Amino acid sequence: MTITHDTFEIRKTCDAAPPAIFGAFAFQDRKSRWYAASPGHEPLSYSFDFRPGGEEKLTARMLPGTPIAGKQLCWTSSYAEIVDNARIVFFQTLDVDQARVSAAVVTVEISPLDDKSEVLLTHQAVYFEGADGPAMRRMGWDFLLDTMASELQPA
Repeated sequence: MTITHDTFEIRKTCDAAPPAIFGAFAFQDRKSRWYAASPGHEPLSYSFDFRPGGEEKLTARMLPGTPIAGKQLCWTSSYAEIVDNARIVFFQTLDVDQARVSAAVVTVEISPLDDKSEVLLTHQAVYFEGADGPAMRRMGWDFLLDTMASELQPA
């Protein structure tokens, strides 16, 4: 049985102040637009309880054209620490067709940068048998953060 450990960071500059970035994570209607309703999967269920000790759970089926089309994925997150407008720390597991493939600690740090914000996501994970691995996970988070940033752009 082989497992892989990996840590990566993604740093983004967003054209929004820290409260707007924080709100994109903290409010279900905002987060669901860039996270639950993300292209590439069909959401089957989504629950959201943004508070320390609260849980967020997304179950979705991957769409044709994705590397794992037809598979059912379930992301379950538990919030460990929340500092308004500054930091979010959560634990996240990923199951593919009901088999656990990874567990991670994810830290999102939000810092003011002139009239913008810098977002630093640090992802520390262990990948089990059948996992997508660090490269795919990094690509996924990079895409999600770009999608979040575009949601914050004025229409």
